[in-house]
Amino acid sequence: MRCLVTGATGYVGGRLAPRLLAQGHTVRCLARSARRLRDVPWAARVEVVEGDLRRPETLPAAFADVDVAYHLVHSLGQAGFEAADREATTNFARAARAAGVRRIVYLGGPEPAADARPSPHLRSRSEVGRILLASGVPTVVLRAAVIIGSGSASFEMLRHLTERLPVMVTPRWVRNRIQPIAVRDVLRYLVAAADLPPEVDRAFDVGGPDVLTFTEMMQRYAAVAGLRRRIVLPVRPLTPSLSSHWVGLVTPVPNRIARPLVESLVHEAVAHEHDIARYVPDPPGGLTGFDDAVRLALARVRDAEVETRWSTASGPDAPAEPLPSDPQWSGGSVYTDLRSRRVAAPPDALWRVVEGVGGDHGWYSFPLAWSVRGWLDRLVGGVGLRRGRRHPHRLHVGEALDFWRVEEIVRGELLRLRAEMRLPGRAWLEMRVEPTDDGGSRYVQRAVFLPRGLAGHAYWAAVAPFHAVVFGGMARNIARGAEQVARAGRC
Repeated sequence: MRCLVTGATGYVGGRLAPRLLAQGHTVRCLARSARRLRDVPWAARVEVVEGDLRRPETLPAAFADVDVAYHLVHSLGQAGFEAADREATTNFARAARAAGVRRIVYLGGPEPAADARPSPHLRSRSEVGRILLASGVPTVVLRAAVIIGSGSASFEMLRHLTERLPVMVTPRWVRNRIQPIAVRDVLRYLVAAADLPPEVDRAFDVGGPDVLTFTEMMQRYAAVAGLRRRIVLPVRPLTPSLSSHWVGLVTPVPNRIARPLVESLVHEAVAHEHDIARYVPDPPGGLTGFDDAVRLALARVRDAEVETRWSTASGPDAPAEPLPSDPQWSGGSVYTDLRSRRVAAPPDALWRVVEGVGGDHGWYSFPLAWSVRGWLDRLVGGVGLRRGRRHPHRLHVGEALDFWRVEEIVRGELLRLRAEMRLPGRAWLEMRVEPTDDGGSRYVQRAVFLPRGLAGHAYWAAVAPFHAVVFGGMARNIARGAEQVARAGRC
């Protein structure tokens, strides 16, 4: 069948597309920018159509001749996300019906109890499911609670809270029951949903074999990870809002995403039925248990084999924007910091260091300054430095790198990053590798800042005195690192 995957640049969609290919389906991906999928391993095997669910005129080409359409787009963490998701879903449903799509598949969240006051996140996910079920196209809605898998936001939140806090004061919701599900089982259901008969038009609860409290999840994670038993002290005053700020400070998940996740845990999230098994029988040996899901996820993290991460997805500004030195920016104020150094190492040695920046490797200058900048960003609700990197040595367009996002990469030549920290303007960091006639190389580094209003100009004036230390040291140490790589023969 021809399958359309929306949200293919996100955590689940980025894993679903290759699995649909493995089943012999033809896959088309809808993305706001085709470049975001340029470097994924399966890019050459899919068709990418540029479009936006909030721009209905861009959708007919994406839905043409499609048998199954997967709705995996949501605006979690963005202002006004309920209205945005409602609009996007309505456009999705209309386009699918107009194109004669035979099946819609949607991955949503648990259905709140009738007498509950659901969080805005859960309320929106439930509304999206209702819109799709009313579309006139046979629809399968899979309602999952916490997804456990390497790189998922829920798993990263659980992992960092447990590993970093042997003793923690927690809100009372840590005693609520949750039915987590392994990401491999979620993907199995999503793939199988494409083959369900047309009369199946309903929602299904999906969950793993274990029903646990969040406290039990932390204790069992600690056991699997070889950590001591955690001391958890639930207290009444910690509201979801306060809890999300704490999660935002302790884990890589920023407050804007942590808050809806935490608010969703205030209510119990347990499957009320397992009807999906009538159509998709449990695998031999049963669904993946919580401990096994954690063990598999940790192995992926340890072996640097994380396919996608929660940070892969980005907001509406995800399409790469031009540098402000491009003609269309002419007339505006642009600040730059340009550094260049000769490097006594071949270009491939220098590129190895450039592509490895960030994450555990750091930024090659004044670690305290970078750390403080990351903490300040977290305090104002930004992403901070803790997002790290998906792979220790390889990058691709669109993925997160600490508080940057990879905007462009030309192997061996160019790495361009766009800042995603909270700033009064927009910023880019560009690193180039140029060969020299003597067999060595030249490292060229450019920081670009486009200020927004008076605050932007004041910000640049305030940080400019530190550039010699931060950016100058970065260029100097990257050059030295490349020379060390060349001497060690690792290039």
